[in-house]
Amino acid sequence: MVCIHCGGETKVINSRPQKRNNQVWRRRRCQSCQAVFSSSESANYDSAWIVWRGKRAAPFLRDKLLLSLYKSCEHRRSAISDAGSLVQTVINKLQLQIVDGSISAAEIGRVAQVALNRFDRAASSHYAAHHR
Repeated sequence: MVCIHCGGETKVINSRPQKRNNQVWRRRRCQSCQAVFSSSESANYDSAWIVWRGKRAAPFLRDKLLLSLYKSCEHRRSAISDAGSLVQTVINKLQLQIVDGSISAAEIGRVAQVALNRFDRAASSHYAAHHR
């Protein structure tokens, strides 16, 4: 990684996994200007494909999942933040189930349904009615 101040090469001086949001936090020091800054690294799921009925259909889009969960949580006052947290929970659960760069749409729906059921029964019912 290059320095955000001068563009020089950096060296990692501290690193910690953030299990809750599936990221790695790193403290970096520039070898040129000696500036110290932090970075966060997370997995990119854009290369994962969603499989419908045995055929690869579309790339996985976090925003599409967010919108779907938001629609189910619209009745809540904090629908945006709730949907964002639910998306992160669903993605954390799905990351272990991606095989050969793909995951089934049914599995995404099942994991989202379980997360919603534990969070809010009304949102879970709405999701189930619109995603069968």
